[in-house]
Amino acid sequence: MPVTMTFSKSKWRIRLVCCCATVAFTSPATSAEIRRLYVEPFTTQSRLEEKLRTDVIAELHKLDRVTIVDSPSHADAILGGGGEIWLKGYRSLNPRSGRLPSNGTALYGGYLSVELRNTRGETLWSYLATPQADSEDVAKDLAKRIARRVVEALDHVEAPPEPTAPPEAPAVLKGAGATFPFPVYEKWLTNYRREHPNLEITYDPIGSESGIRRLVAGEADFGATDSPEAIRELAPGEEGKFLLFPSVVGAVVPIVNLPGFSGDIQFTPEALAGIYLGKIVKWNDPVLKQANPAVALPDLPIVVVHRADGSGTSYAWTDFLSKTVSEWKDRIGASLAPSWPVGKSAERNEGVAALVKELGGSIGYVEFIYALQHHLSIGKVRNRRGQFVAASLESIAAAADQAQIGNEFKASLVNAPAAGAYPISSLTWIAVPAHIADQRRHNAIVGFLEWMLGPGQLQAAALGYGALPKDLAARERAAFARIH
Repeated sequence: MPVTMTFSKSKWRIRLVCCCATVAFTSPATSAEIRRLYVEPFTTQSRLEEKLRTDVIAELHKLDRVTIVDSPSHADAILGGGGEIWLKGYRSLNPRSGRLPSNGTALYGGYLSVELRNTRGETLWSYLATPQADSEDVAKDLAKRIARRVVEALDHVEAPPEPTAPPEAPAVLKGAGATFPFPVYEKWLTNYRREHPNLEITYDPIGSESGIRRLVAGEADFGATDSPEAIRELAPGEEGKFLLFPSVVGAVVPIVNLPGFSGDIQFTPEALAGIYLGKIVKWNDPVLKQANPAVALPDLPIVVVHRADGSGTSYAWTDFLSKTVSEWKDRIGASLAPSWPVGKSAERNEGVAALVKELGGSIGYVEFIYALQHHLSIGKVRNRRGQFVAASLESIAAAADQAQIGNEFKASLVNAPAAGAYPISSLTWIAVPAHIADQRRHNAIVGFLEWMLGPGQLQAAALGYGALPKDLAARERAAFARIH
């Protein structure tokens, strides 16, 4: 049966036709022995593509863990990826200036989504590599990091379980909600359809509030939200009718547009709260200067950008500010749709990123991958240990790994106590009805959730999302029995 997919960026809608109503795994994953590796050219939309491949191969040769072969047909696994690497400018002779001169050491931005796949095209491991800002040889630096990570992963790679397709009639699932996880959900649904024909899944990334309202109204089979309190906040008294299951871990990052300025800006919680309360109105405010003593911040008005729609991303942002700044907690609090004292508004993560990119002097907040995809500067945020930490796979994992998450799977990861933890990390959830009368629909939803916790987790890192801790994933699988 033919496989079809349509995707419209203007309407932010995925539609895909897949093959079975449920997925059952026949056996647990077993270790995948990889001795021969083929390295594909990396797609970067730059002149670095072939050099990246050459440098990655050279670094893998040095580590002497696998044999590099010249054809995918001779390989046990295939390494490849793509993304964007761009030149931001050049390092200033005066590091305090933050300004971009016309020569000196090049400053790079960008990302590479890297995946290790088996010969059937299934993801075995993934990673998001970002360049060092002041790298003298950006391709070589990325190649060293990628090769090291690949070799570290090879001893832990497991073969994906084989899916089975019980002979059930087609089902249609409709989902809607958060834009925070949309990039990884888009990837999941595209890959899921390759394995499962005849199951149609649609997902509209319309924001957490709208998605949960659709679910509660019976207009969606599942909702997506970045707030564990979304159902309580939007449908008081209805909480017992729905179950929340974490899907991945992500990060909300401050994004900045300061024309001609290349320095990394560090933010304290007090500075972010002050900006969004309208109390800090210039980039060279003493509160910001104190956190950035080595940088000459410009005398420029701050343009505040926030979400217009009810948003789980806003919930994570305001949850962090509420837990760290008493004035914010007392005046605004944590909410999907807070009463913003100041600022311009935009719809969805995509809209906030686009508006910040358009407005000089602006600051906003988005999920990590949106900042990278829009070539925006990302601020570091002070965590509970007093460290200024950038969002990364490692800092997101540090926030999640020690989290205390109960059997209802409701937990906040913001301001985590672990060293190196990024302080505005967040789980994101898929919400489903606790009771699904239609057995085909029940099987289809549980099947997709099972796949999400298996192959789906292996694909998340390539887009900057953290996989769920293994003990949490195991407890989720057991909890699928609550869906009846």
